Amino acid sequence: MNGGQVIFLLLPIALVILLFNSQRKRSRQAATLQSELTPGAAVVTTSGLYGTIVTLSDREVVLEAAPGVHLRFDRRAIGLVVPSGVPDAPPDDLEPGPDGHPDTP
Repeated sequence: MNGGQVIFLLLPIALVILLFNSQRKRSRQAATLQSELTPGAAVVTTSGLYGTIVTLSDREVVLEAAPGVHLRFDRRAIGLVVPSGVPDAPPDDLEPGPDGHPDTP
């Protein structure tokens, strides 16, 4: 066997190992996210809906999307817990321009 044949045999093995490692990493991240869910946490669903967790069970989560608007989702639909330091509104120094859009500084 020469060097070219060895590389040809090792390349698919390396790709399979890489795929398994990345899948395992995603699974760990999903498990960590699910363990961090608590009532009152601000979250984003996988479809992009922002809300606050009202109730939480093993399979379902109820989100408050607006005051008095409660939506029920499968718990796996939560894609992200929003960090507590993220502002809800744009900065005050961005005044609307003549077209109604904020002017960039």
